[in-house]
Amino acid sequence: MVSLQDITRQTAQAVEILLDAAKPRPGGICVVGCSTSEVAGEMIGSASNLEVAQAIWEGLSPAIREAGLYLAVQGCEHINRALCVPRPCAEQYGLTEVMVVPWLHAGGAFATYAYSQTADPVMVEDLRSSAVLGLDIGGTLIGMHLRPVAVPVHTQLRQIGAAHLTMARVRPKYIGGPRAKYDGDAR
Repeated sequence: MVSLQDITRQTAQAVEILLDAAKPRPGGICVVGCSTSEVAGEMIGSASNLEVAQAIWEGLSPAIREAGLYLAVQGCEHINRALCVPRPCAEQYGLTEVMVVPWLHAGGAFATYAYSQTADPVMVEDLRSSAVLGLDIGGTLIGMHLRPVAVPVHTQLRQIGAAHLTMARVRPKYIGGPRAKYDGDAR
């Protein structure tokens, strides 16, 4: 397994790349799904690891906080992919709170760790497709939480630990026909 310091460094690098590509406005939501088992080189859901979760959190949360974003952490399918968010995020976006607390065997290590580190955490059913950027570490399927239109962010950094990394940002939908004009800064 890659060292915990390397996992923190890789995560911080990935977040920096994603923030630079997405250029999100403060108050947006960054969704993260993470299999600590995959990061450690094991099959998803088979080896939840709180130390790996902490290493990822330490690489992720400072940059997200500095960017003024809300962090939404997706739990596993055993809690129907409910997400941990700060209460102000749930209130601002009108998200539906659900009664569950993630733990290692239902929610996963990263959601469990996020719940313990989030000020006034609540679990919500979904994000109503309102996240503006996201990281999927280990094939956890976060796409349902992103606004249309999701755009992949390609980079040389393709893994965190042993887990495959997929990152995405969003852009407004193109509408119109052959005579439509688009802002030259459209992403």
